Order: sequence, then structure tokens, then C-alpha cells
Amino acid sequence: MKQVYFTKSPDETRELASRIAGSTKLGTVFALDGNLGAGKTVFASGFARGLGITEAVSSPTFTIVQEYPFARGMFFHLDLYRIDTPDSALAFGIDEFLFAEDGISLIEWPERIRGLFPPGTIRITIDRTEQEETRRITVSDEAEDIASI
Repeated sequence: MKQVYFTKSPDETRELASRIAGSTKLGTVFALDGNLGAGKTVFASGFARGLGITEAVSSPTFTIVQEYPFARGMFFHLDLYRIDTPDSALAFGIDEFLFAEDGISLIEWPERIRGLFPPGTIRITIDRTEQEETRRITVSDEAEDIASI
């Protein structure tokens, strides 16, 4: 399944992410793809809100992982920008987040761990459009989209 959405502001991006989060099952992994400034952290903050998390969500660029408890489990927000290889990710324990049955993982810069994603991973790609604030957000669970991460 592949769905494409267009949002015209950061608030609309947060609202879309919140709706997606509201129907997400524990154990789900999201590969969040997009260039610098595309809106990945904006999406992550809306996703957290959809899980009922009221704490401010920031990019975990320097810490790699931020963990947020919510009513049903844990939300893991990972930013792999500073990870060079899948082996480096395995060394810090990425598998704990890829196979967390009691949590939901949202992973920025997924290409850094190409080949490690579990079956069922959902890919979300955020692209800027020619309009300043408009984003095209593609949500896909199709095998070829995941394999290309």
C-alpha cells in the first residue's frame, strides 16, 4: 500500500503524523526519509502527540535516541545522521529498537542502516515541493520501497 499526502504547513504535517500515530500498533518500525530541513522532526513531534506524549520532541542528532513513554509503551525516536554503517548501528544496539515489541520506533536517516530493517517496516518519505511550506509525504509498506532504503 502506498499513500501520498500534501501538507501546506508544519501544523498540517504534525496533524497528519498524529493521525498516523493514533492507529499504529506496538512493534511497528517507521523509516523516516527526507533531506535536511524536509520536516522530519516536525513529523516526529506530531507523531509523538498522536501517541499522547505531551513532552517536547527534539531531534536526537547528538544523542542518537530519544525515548518517550506513553500509555501503551515506549516511543523511540532515532536520528542516525551520525552513524556511518549498519555495523556501527549494531554496535550501539539498534536491534533493540528495530524489534521492540513494547514500543514504536521512528528512525530518521534510515539509509544508514540499509538491510537491517525488519519485515513490515513502513517507509515515510517527506519531500519539499516548489511551494515554500508544502510537503509531499509518501507512506509506503511496499517491499520495493523498503528494500531501497
